[in-house]
Amino acid sequence: MQDVEKRVIELIEEKIADREDLFIVSVKMRPNKILEILLDGDNGVNIDDCAQVSRHVGFHLEEENVIDNAYRLEVSSPGIDSNFVNNRQYQKNIGRTVQIKLDDNTKIEGTLLTVDETKISILQKVKEKGKKAQEVEKELPFDQIKATKVVISF
Repeated sequence: MQDVEKRVIELIEEKIADREDLFIVSVKMRPNKILEILLDGDNGVNIDDCAQVSRHVGFHLEEENVIDNAYRLEVSSPGIDSNFVNNRQYQKNIGRTVQIKLDDNTKIEGTLLTVDETKISILQKVKEKGKKAQEVEKELPFDQIKATKVVISF
């Protein structure tokens, strides 16, 4: 299956080569024969983007007979409550409130300020007993982060 996923990534990159705003989040062949492609963009991804990628990938997979048995191709964007899986998703969400789950399972919430190759920094509200809440900048190395997602507020 790794060869299939590798070929699908090549096909997607070929299709979105002229679209610097779009990027691949993940490509997975699920055990239930669903080929799942998650795309995102710096300004989001729309249904037309997904349809174009789906047609391109589907056509070439059939032409090249890459997958022997029946499968279903699904192309979509990750849901708003999905965990980030790459650095570009962090970049895209600078300025938004995120919830971070650390390796020790503690959860931290704050505004995402900066992202680099090794860490992120957030502005976290910290309230000590009997005192007014203060905003504190906190750096978190990626190797201590288990999951990060945007906090949805209404």
